[in-house]
Amino acid sequence: MTRAELDWCYQSGASRIFPDLWEQFASPVPVAERGDMIAAYRRLLTNGEASERSRAAAAWCTWEAGTSRLLPDIELVEAFADPGFARAFAHIELHYFSHACWLEEGQLLRDAERLAQIPGTIVHGRYDMLCCARTAWDLHKAWPRAALHLVEGAGHAASEPGMLGRLIEATNFHGRGESRAER
Repeated sequence: MTRAELDWCYQSGASRIFPDLWEQFASPVPVAERGDMIAAYRRLLTNGEASERSRAAAAWCTWEAGTSRLLPDIELVEAFADPGFARAFAHIELHYFSHACWLEEGQLLRDAERLAQIPGTIVHGRYDMLCCARTAWDLHKAWPRAALHLVEGAGHAASEPGMLGRLIEATNFHGRGESRAER
């Protein structure tokens, strides 16, 4: 969780890959506020009229669902746009992102040495447009007992076949109490 990662996803990065979805995402935000989409969306979701809050929540979640899978998933987009889900999901994400997930800039990598003796598994989609693979790579380098699986043909969603299989494999592996050294 770094400012650069949030900017990639909610400012300028993924918007270059998904210009059509970005236009929909940006549409509820006044042009003058688009320099900080997270702050603008937080304002819309907490201070706007009820219809404005609903529109903003749906746009936030449609962006997330539309960019989270390698291949488009209309059913996922529709599910994320459900008003009840969208309001809750957008509020939770914006609350965390507005506070940088309560981490100092670079804290996870800086303090990764605390994990040195703990085995782990990092599973990351190669084509994840929401969270760059570089961060998973850097964490893996800073956490030597963690295995890294960059899943080909997968984006951000855990429900994608390659991701789901790796996550189940990791859960089963660690559930048996094995460590990387025992593999």
